[in-house]
Amino acid sequence: MTHPSFCVLASGSSGNCSALCLPGGGVLMIDLGLSPRRTLAALDAAGIAHEPVLGVLVTHLDSDHFNPGWAGVEPLRRLGTPTLHLHRAHLGRARREGFLYSRAQPFDDGFSPAPGVRAEPFLGDHDQLGVCSFRIECDGGGTMGFATDLGRATDPLCDHLAGVDVLAIESNYCPKLQEASPRPAFLKRRIMGGRGHLSNHECAQAVRRIAPASHVVLIHLSRQCNTPELAKAPHADAPYTLTISRHDTPTPWIRLTPGGAAPKARSTTRQPMLWA
Repeated sequence: MTHPSFCVLASGSSGNCSALCLPGGGVLMIDLGLSPRRTLAALDAAGIAHEPVLGVLVTHLDSDHFNPGWAGVEPLRRLGTPTLHLHRAHLGRARREGFLYSRAQPFDDGFSPAPGVRAEPFLGDHDQLGVCSFRIECDGGGTMGFATDLGRATDPLCDHLAGVDVLAIESNYCPKLQEASPRPAFLKRRIMGGRGHLSNHECAQAVRRIAPASHVVLIHLSRQCNTPELAKAPHADAPYTLTISRHDTPTPWIRLTPGGAAPKARSTTRQPMLWA
């Protein structure tokens, strides 16, 4: 690829994993929420099974973002033993769950996960240990923001991601479907209580404040309490292209185009819609 390009390999409560393909060769992964077998199959489906995985950016260690199957060194050898980048706040949990190995690199501030790439993290509230959102900047142009499991989109977070070319952001649930679901009350409170997830309208409000230049990718849709149609609705007539990720199929590749005019909004959601 001649430009940095982004693909969500899968996203949802059954596992979250994305890839940023770099123009000089190599891939940066964001989260490893799929099993090793599913991850390798998703890389193949996205056409990048041959690319070396240079590093993994970890948002947090919930099992749908870092699958227990990656514990120990041996599973990571299947990806070429990439460097694992995780926030220092998550080190204790990573150690307890067997995710640390010699090439793990904790961060507090900005870092370079690959030549020509700068990642600026933002640690926000999510459960006890928090979650990292990332602003990723590539030499020669192209920026993206990645934000999931937010609970709420604060002003500092929106300022951190402001004006990126491509924004991947969670649009987890519809409040009406959440309230009507058979989920226990404590889980509903966790999801909607400001330290869990963003609703569709909260997501759209955050996107308006961040004002991405060209493309928005909706991630982490609940299969029980959301639909692609409901997630898409608040973005009608918005001045950016909209892609809706799936739990079972990679999105199309999305090029990080710096400073270009934002195209007319259009959906690139894959068909058919096979949501439970």
